[in-house]
Amino acid sequence: MTSKNMIVTGGLGFIGSNLIELLLQKKFNILNIDRVTYSSNFYNAKNFKFFKNYKFIKCDIGDKKIKNIIFKFKPKCIFNLAAETHVDRSIDDPKKFIKSNIIGVFNLLENFKEYSKKYNSKLIHISTDEVFGDILKGRSSEKYPYRPSSPYAASKAAADHLINSYIRTYKLPIIVTNCSNNYGPRQHPEKLIPKLIYNILNNKALPIYGKGNNSREWIYVKDHCEALLRISQKGKIGQFYNIGSNNNLSNIEVCKKILSVSKRLISVRNKVKITFVKDRPGHDFRYALDSRKIQKELKFKPKTNFKDGIKLTFEWYKNNRSFYKSLSKKDILKRLGKND
Repeated sequence: MTSKNMIVTGGLGFIGSNLIELLLQKKFNILNIDRVTYSSNFYNAKNFKFFKNYKFIKCDIGDKKIKNIIFKFKPKCIFNLAAETHVDRSIDDPKKFIKSNIIGVFNLLENFKEYSKKYNSKLIHISTDEVFGDILKGRSSEKYPYRPSSPYAASKAAADHLINSYIRTYKLPIIVTNCSNNYGPRQHPEKLIPKLIYNILNNKALPIYGKGNNSREWIYVKDHCEALLRISQKGKIGQFYNIGSNNNLSNIEVCKKILSVSKRLISVRNKVKITFVKDRPGHDFRYALDSRKIQKELKFKPKTNFKDGIKLTFEWYKNNRSFYKSLSKKDILKRLGKND
């Protein structure tokens, strides 16, 4: 086993592919494991083929084959980003989320338990701020109780609890991270920011849930990836770390800021107008993380402010329109559920 070997699960997705890009730049040997779903995109990995220290294997973390893959590659660290992540889809079809986010994690844990007995390694599990539910005032620290609202958030909360039980019962070398909303290059356009950018580029209305007052804390994806690398190198085994920006914006504020940036970069056409649509069932009003722990213990703070990050993000989508072409058009234009 070499200290340079790292596995990233879900590496064809948004955060996973950005993390792989960073790790390859840092000269780590990367094995990308992805089961290739609708949100997996080989366009995200198109430049990885030029790196000799990159390999890809198609596999589900819930598959029994994952054991042989892990033992053969002998990773020093596994970053688990394999997950179903879209709240709307979890409302339509919760079963997929239970299978991937809970049963899949259980299978990964069982195999990592066996692997970690023989090799000095660690597992970094990436979770979400949505497990804490509505935070109407203040910010949720790592000790804040879990109160998930959606099937997606509940599936991630269940996985976090399961992992914590394995840490305490089996003394497994695992660290869990809970991050705020990410944005940046390579994100599937079912999510708010890439959907708004896609619609601006294609002269379509900009749909906003409810009255647009729901608030989220936004972090640029590359800052998140830097935090994950820092945690893998300096984080304490068995700990949970919040990763946030302390920068909350309402959905309508996000939309207006993207519009403002877009008007400086392109000629925005006549159909690009804000349109309020029926609110999501059980829509949490506000998420907000207390990230003082990672700031104090690991000396990490995000570098990218929202204004600069949105400009970088808009420019990436404008210059990478083939990214959209590599996706199913119905995936871009509407959410998918069990009846699609």
